[in-house]
Amino acid sequence: MNLTPKQLRVLKLVRESRRRNGYSPTMQELADELGVSKVTVFEHVESLIKKGALERESNKARSLTVSADIVLPDEEDEVPARQLHESAANSLAFPLVGRVAAGMPIEKFEQRESLALEDLFGARTGRSGTTFALQVDGMSMRDEGIFDGDYVLVDQRNTARNGERVVALLPNGETTLKSYYKEKDGRIRLQPANPEFKPIIVDDCSIQGVVIGVLRRY
Repeated sequence: MNLTPKQLRVLKLVRESRRRNGYSPTMQELADELGVSKVTVFEHVESLIKKGALERESNKARSLTVSADIVLPDEEDEVPARQLHESAANSLAFPLVGRVAAGMPIEKFEQRESLALEDLFGARTGRSGTTFALQVDGMSMRDEGIFDGDYVLVDQRNTARNGERVVALLPNGETTLKSYYKEKDGRIRLQPANPEFKPIIVDDCSIQGVVIGVLRRY
């Protein structure tokens, strides 16, 4: 099961509360522990329920439980985060053997080339040369093909053009991934790509970078 770090943290908080108190924490208590908004926590919980990692009794408060088939490591058993990531300096390339049609079939052919991620996403004209990765929490960019648990590659810069997908730091200290639009009145609209989410309208925000790619592992 593909869980984001914050989703894993939600599961652990529910488990710990169940063990200690006999009931699960409220959405507000989870939000306080994670340092995020109540809306963000609700999004994580709903995603975990859909994945089958959490269960909830309808119309009953504090009824969240970790599914019986989910095994969570204790804190001392966890692998340090730095061991989960390869150095960005390592080059990663795969054989590029041809094209595949998503519509009508095309003729198979042999091609002695390789697809190097460093070449695809590395420094180029117009980019700062500093690229970093973030794991996506939530489904607010679903209709742009960016899903919960995906990794986005971000070109680090502090400006963006209308329509670009950005990582933005909001005035309240939260960070969000949305499409950037500068409105005529000078305010900034951070537009989700999912009708279940409302746009975020702010007077100002700090652009952390622009998304240049999405990675997903099945």
